[in-house]
Amino acid sequence: MTSYVEGSPVKALIVEDSAVEIMVLSAMLRRFHCEITIAKNGKEAVQMFLEGKKFDIIFCDKDMPVMSGPEAIEKIRTLGEIHVKIVGVSIDNAQEEFMRVGADEFLPKPMELDVVGAIIQEVIKKKNNDTV
Repeated sequence: MTSYVEGSPVKALIVEDSAVEIMVLSAMLRRFHCEITIAKNGKEAVQMFLEGKKFDIIFCDKDMPVMSGPEAIEKIRTLGEIHVKIVGVSIDNAQEEFMRVGADEFLPKPMELDVVGAIIQEVIKKKNNDTV
């Protein structure tokens, strides 16, 4: 188990093919001092886990080229990544589809800062509790 320094940055992975969406979500996450990594599609995200990279939270878009969000989430969970919080994100109501493959939450686009902030606070609290 990795130990975290109090207040250490949350490692966030944004899986998104839209440059605008990446900019918007990155700006939100920077407000909470997150360490941000970008994957342009689901296959890139899965590859990062195969390489041993670890994240505290993933924001994963639904419709992307190469591999969709739900496909990527299913593969990431199959790799045994059960502790990472996964948030499915889509312009259409895809909550059921994301939950079925192992997402923890679903956020409709456009995402709101206070909702993203609440989720990040939850992850920070969990990280701090894991060190106790």
